[in-house]
Amino acid sequence: MNTQIQLKIQNLHAGVAGQEILKGVNLKTNAGEVHAIMGPNGSGKSTLANVIMGNPKYTVTAGEIKMNEVDILGMDVNERAYAGLFLAFQYPVEIPGVTVAKFLKRAIEAKNNAAANARKFSASQFIKELRESVAFLEMDSNFVNRYLNDGFSGGEKKRMEVLQMLMLKPKFAILDEPDSGLDIDAIKIVSRGVNKIRETGSGAIVITHYQRILNYVNPDFVHILYQGRIVTSGGREMVDLLEQKGYDWVREKYGHAA
Repeated sequence: MNTQIQLKIQNLHAGVAGQEILKGVNLKTNAGEVHAIMGPNGSGKSTLANVIMGNPKYTVTAGEIKMNEVDILGMDVNERAYAGLFLAFQYPVEIPGVTVAKFLKRAIEAKNNAAANARKFSASQFIKELRESVAFLEMDSNFVNRYLNDGFSGGEKKRMEVLQMLMLKPKFAILDEPDSGLDIDAIKIVSRGVNKIRETGSGAIVITHYQRILNYVNPDFVHILYQGRIVTSGGREMVDLLEQKGYDWVREKYGHAA
């Protein structure tokens, strides 16, 4: 496990349309670790995911995000992706006319070309890994010939995000509510993908409201995001505490956070 690779967020303030949403987020993650971020609606979880990835809709007003001590806030979205960041969207976009296989092929080619030690794209290796990943996620082999997210069910879209993650092999993956709207079987499949990248040494930030996915992805750390700040952190016991007391406990204890 390569624990030298680190993603560090310090005193991050950010918002949209003049409204501040993140009010001083601090978070440090290492490769090979899974961090869960939980919190009630409106606490800033999805904003944090989008700001890390560089969504231009959001404005950073203070703080820094560094990966291996390199400031990424000045990077475009594609540059952050080339550096090893990946975001699994809560609501993936549909792209009619572009097949899953073609999309993944071009994404991997672009990543390879951007690398300092550019690697030649191997079609045979790509096909082998794609077939293995599709089988691993229990997807139909014809799935790769469908247009990207076009007509996909909610569960298929989430599996597609995880398939991208497995194929692109990021250093850090951010999953924004990957369990949203999924049945228990689909949650197990998505969790299997998160566990696999962790085993290969990648880090992951799993953003969720619920305990369900964390029954299958055992997080190393659990952080509670409330009113734009991480107000407390701990281990698995934080999940159990929220399950017992709900978010009212967070509001009562940390209502002064804003």
